[in-house]
Amino acid sequence: MTFHSETQNSFLDASFVGESVVIRQVKKLIIQVAKSNANVLILGESGTGKEVVANCLHQMSKRNKGPYVPVNCGAIPRDLLESELFGHEKGAFTGALTMRKGRFEMAEEGTLFLDEIGDMPLAMQVKILRVLQERIFERVGGNKSIHADVRVIAATHRELEDEVKAGRFREDLFYRLNVFPIEIPSLRERTDDIPLLFHVLNERMKEDSGSSVQLTPEAMASIMQHQWSGNVRELSNLVERLGIMFPEEPVSWDDLPEKYQYDISHIEELPVPDVSQAQSNDASTASDDTIADNNHSHEADQSDDVQALNSDDSSSMHDVVTREVLPKDGFDLKDHMANLEYSLIQQALEESDGVVAHAAKRLNMRRTTLVEKMKKYETMFGQG
Repeated sequence: MTFHSETQNSFLDASFVGESVVIRQVKKLIIQVAKSNANVLILGESGTGKEVVANCLHQMSKRNKGPYVPVNCGAIPRDLLESELFGHEKGAFTGALTMRKGRFEMAEEGTLFLDEIGDMPLAMQVKILRVLQERIFERVGGNKSIHADVRVIAATHRELEDEVKAGRFREDLFYRLNVFPIEIPSLRERTDDIPLLFHVLNERMKEDSGSSVQLTPEAMASIMQHQWSGNVRELSNLVERLGIMFPEEPVSWDDLPEKYQYDISHIEELPVPDVSQAQSNDASTASDDTIADNNHSHEADQSDDVQALNSDDSSSMHDVVTREVLPKDGFDLKDHMANLEYSLIQQALEESDGVVAHAAKRLNMRRTTLVEKMKKYETMFGQG
């Protein structure tokens, strides 16, 4: 696969999802370093997408016809790590019945991704440093030097400079790896990307299992306030859980697991939870008509005024809403729609003797959705 400049952005947007300023900066760094052979050190918390970035670097490099070989240094027992990376000769140790190639050989003319390199023992760090400096290694139990034509990309969730000061990571290896650092921001540092990420993860779930999930604006606003200690991996977990619990159903604030239920009363404008693929590819190219349509969709999601009447009612929305002449100086449509919504909800509650379930049926909406809207207008409802 050969990447031309005009295809780099689209590939990155599809692979590493995000449109926030900080993610755009990361994508710029990826494009700058991808075509070089420089070592790259990817830094970031667990679950931020470090392996996704490593794979993008390989696919956009001149080595993309070669293999991409990932190794989780923290998941391999220390006494097996050397053999795993460099291979071994037959009879090198008990159980070595045949010669085995290591990951460096497997990655020849390609890319070796050393994930969680901060967990690598000091003795192994010395051997990695030698390969990076001299580009040669030997299999365990062998004495033949093997040339390594491999680009090394490393990643860690640890603060390596602190690890160096503590004597747990070699300073010389740190500088060998840290030729071009890329720091991946946590999800809480780019909350504007959550609706887009949710959409993409939802689409992937739909392709894999056939089920999908929909969030109300209130629910989306709530999860955007979460701290996301597990980052994108935690968000993916939530999407899958909601997809199992509420397949093809709108998920309201009340439906969210308790840890994701936050006070949203201070939020003036709720997010749009339904992000289209066109917006995810290039939000900046949206036409004025498209933006207007999205705003209309947002207002419809917020007010549910198109569903305000019970389906059994013979009257239409035109019967309920008196046609008004638009003032020459214009007016605040959002406030107008909010007042209309409040008026219809209040009327439904009065006609239902304050029984929320009956009022929700009257308005053709879910009870939990009505409860959210009542909370939204709690200052207007007072004790009513």
